[in-house]
Amino acid sequence: MRIFVTGASGLVGSGVCDALLKRGDDVTALSRSVRTSTAGGVSWVEGDPSVAGDWCREIDGQDAVIHLAGESIAAGRWTKARKARLVDSRIESTRCIASAIEAASSKPHIFVCASATGYYGSRGEELLEEGSEPGTDFLAGLCRDWEAAAQLAANDGLRVASVRFAVVLSGNGGALANMLPPFRLGLGGPLGPKDRWFPWIHETDAIGLVVHALDTAEIECGGKTQPFAGPINLSAPGPVRMGEFATTLGRVLRRPAFFPVPLGLLKIPLGELADLISPGQRVSAARAVASGYDFAYPDLESALRACLK
Repeated sequence: MRIFVTGASGLVGSGVCDALLKRGDDVTALSRSVRTSTAGGVSWVEGDPSVAGDWCREIDGQDAVIHLAGESIAAGRWTKARKARLVDSRIESTRCIASAIEAASSKPHIFVCASATGYYGSRGEELLEEGSEPGTDFLAGLCRDWEAAAQLAANDGLRVASVRFAVVLSGNGGALANMLPPFRLGLGGPLGPKDRWFPWIHETDAIGLVVHALDTAEIECGGKTQPFAGPINLSAPGPVRMGEFATTLGRVLRRPAFFPVPLGLLKIPLGELADLISPGQRVSAARAVASGYDFAYPDLESALRACLK
């Protein structure tokens, strides 16, 4: 397959590119900076995904588009300026790609676009499936509009999949790396209320499910065949509460985890971003499981041990 990828240098995007190249796909990746090297087999194209430009022509003739680019949600407090950048880097870029797909004479047949379980907002004990209503906070609204922008490409039989990432656990960076310092010092504990649900997925499965969504056109559900399209939760089938997450991380590190950080204290430096750290989302992985995906790390302890070995 010929596949166009954005966010190819990110934590998940780089792994997706590696997986595609390993099986023999041709990968073209968009980068904001000039990259002339094709080391590893990726062909780089310069451009800003939020602004239409010459890069849009590269989508013509591709079999698929995977859009993972976007400014880091957790990189800093959500000021008015940062919120604007988060919107531009996700919604405007997705609209640009949808327009480029529409303009292509030889269109791709699948568009996989990132989203997040933040779509649901904090929902207590409710089991959150793909058909659940969106939340009402900033991140929920961002994800709702992000997915709506992706659906603009759903014409002429094009399959659009919005992959809703839970917190990605990796030994190579991301959320887990930010959590580790206090735990290694024996000062770790639940971030926010210990009874809040914490949706997570191991990096290997995040990558695997993106590729699986790319490859799987249809699934059997309730005795009926349906397209594997629309929202797909990328969350492990073993959801945990924040207290269990902290206890398990402490056990893997052989450190105590008795020092909770109240949500109110988190909100002093982080503001609304604190709700991302303590999300309160009991996310279902049933659709991913029903599609035939076999999770490499279905339980938290095995995932953390793999990250920290």
